[in-house]
Amino acid sequence: MKRRAFLEVLTKSVSAGMTVGWSRLEGSAGIMTVTGPIEHGKMGFTLIHEHIMVDFVGAGEVGPHRYDARQVIDRALPFLSQLKNEGCKTLVDCTPAFLGRDVALLKQLSEASGLYIISNTGFYGAVEGKYLPGFAFTESADQLAKHWINEWKNGIDDTDILPGLIKIGVNRGPLNTMDRKLIEAAALTHLETGLSISSHTGNGLAALEQIIILEEHKVNPRAFRWVHAQNEKDKEVHLEAARKGAWIEFDGISENSMEEHIQFLLNMKEHGLLDQCLVSQDSGWYHVGEENGGNFRPYTYIFEVFIPELKKGGFSKKEVRKLMIENPRRSLEIMIRAN
Repeated sequence: MKRRAFLEVLTKSVSAGMTVGWSRLEGSAGIMTVTGPIEHGKMGFTLIHEHIMVDFVGAGEVGPHRYDARQVIDRALPFLSQLKNEGCKTLVDCTPAFLGRDVALLKQLSEASGLYIISNTGFYGAVEGKYLPGFAFTESADQLAKHWINEWKNGIDDTDILPGLIKIGVNRGPLNTMDRKLIEAAALTHLETGLSISSHTGNGLAALEQIIILEEHKVNPRAFRWVHAQNEKDKEVHLEAARKGAWIEFDGISENSMEEHIQFLLNMKEHGLLDQCLVSQDSGWYHVGEENGGNFRPYTYIFEVFIPELKKGGFSKKEVRKLMIENPRRSLEIMIRAN
């Protein structure tokens, strides 16, 4: 389904009253990638939280003038091709605006590698606002949401490329005023677009506060992914957030964290909450400003080591499929999840 037809179907579905409940928007393509919409069943094996390029210089200086896109492509493409050869079909690039998001570059890499790549709209408020544009501090949540909704309706950065999710970032709880404004703007954007929300979250308290704010705006927590949930070591908080309906994302999987990630997943499994778990590596990271992008972390550890260890730890093939295919697909489907 083409972009314009997809948006027309989505708009008609919402206006017909499908803003409440869990019904998939009839006729929608389901998932938006940088090369256009796809049916949700085509996603296949999905890495839901990775990065291709980042620039930590700050919102006031970031921009395409700081890097050579061809050099970034030459550096990143072999890693993406290797990932495709391992059987992965979809990669979610979670680099937000003002931190190095370049959707035109992502589209070139998607076409060259054969991977579906998903980008995002939204702003990153962690690190005390270093990566927020100046207007974010003065505008209301409603005004911020209009920027993000515009990217959904008209494309990102003068392209026709649409976001596939909302990406925000908040600090540790208790949430400050800007953090609260960002999650409020994400709620408003979700209710208008059906895009789900990934939130870089400082700790469990911040996750639970965000869920409360979403519910206050009539957004079902199933629209919300708690990013970096592994940073909260209290497993009871993972359970509490999941029982409220949120997705619990244990990303950052590496040789240094594998055992801990498996223990987190075992805990969720023992409590019947594996249906709400997501895993990824937070790998990649061409660092703008470093020679040849610095240390680019491969995307294949999850195939080569983590999944075999999951199976040794008692996870069935069906459960691995749930974590890597079914849960990402259900989480990312474009549908309005309203209470």
